[in-house]
Amino acid sequence: MAEKPSPDFKGEAYQPKHEVFFNDGREIALLHYIYGRADLEELRGNPLKILKAIDEYGRTVKYLMNIGEYKSKTVVELIKQEKPEIMVELGGYVGYSAIAFASALKEAGGKKYYSLEKSPEFGAVISVLVELAGLGDVVKVVIGTSSDSLKRLHKDGTLKHIDLLFLDHYKPAYTSDLKLCEELGLVGPGSVFAADNVIIPGNPQYLEYVRSSVEEKLEKFSGTSEPGPKGNPKLVYESKLVEGWEPSGVPDGVEVTRCTGVQK
Repeated sequence: MAEKPSPDFKGEAYQPKHEVFFNDGREIALLHYIYGRADLEELRGNPLKILKAIDEYGRTVKYLMNIGEYKSKTVVELIKQEKPEIMVELGGYVGYSAIAFASALKEAGGKKYYSLEKSPEFGAVISVLVELAGLGDVVKVVIGTSSDSLKRLHKDGTLKHIDLLFLDHYKPAYTSDLKLCEELGLVGPGSVFAADNVIIPGNPQYLEYVRSSVEEKLEKFSGTSEPGPKGNPKLVYESKLVEGWEPSGVPDGVEVTRCTGVQK
């Protein structure tokens, strides 16, 4: 069943989100839509206009699983406030977030934005639209599973520290990938995380983890035998929900978490 916009939603919603809502050719069709526009030359080097064109496709042609203009404002404001040098996103899809956030990162004096995307096809779409936006010098698209890409970037010395981490990929991987970043020492005091879709479809495991005290995490750490990264339970987090809207008009939120220190 398609999601219906909330009656409180004041904007113009994307097309309905049906049972099949990605990886059916719409992502490549988006490229043809943008490159077939009469105002293409006005889009070149203009991230804002490209974002508006992507939104227009989502509203008039087919739904796209982007963060959208409403929740993206939360992360853009976070970038302006934190002024990160290095930002990493887990899950790039068609590049909406990469364009919005890398543009803000560049304006704030940041150095590099890594977009980690599992799908080679989606990664190609990101690369094309990032270049069109004039952000090729800032954005690096990395293809592979999020965990493998994080390990590889860390191992070869490309990625040593993450100032701002944006999570918007496979929901069950949020917690394990954050724990991996903790184990590798990629995040620590001063790092900030922004996790999308914590209301729709929801991510209780992730919310429980970032909202837990060190004592609660240590208790679970000592009692677990589950495979996968164990993380660093001594990292102290302060976390809050910032409410917003999906581009489909459905209420959602971004969980913003700060690492404020390490408990001895």
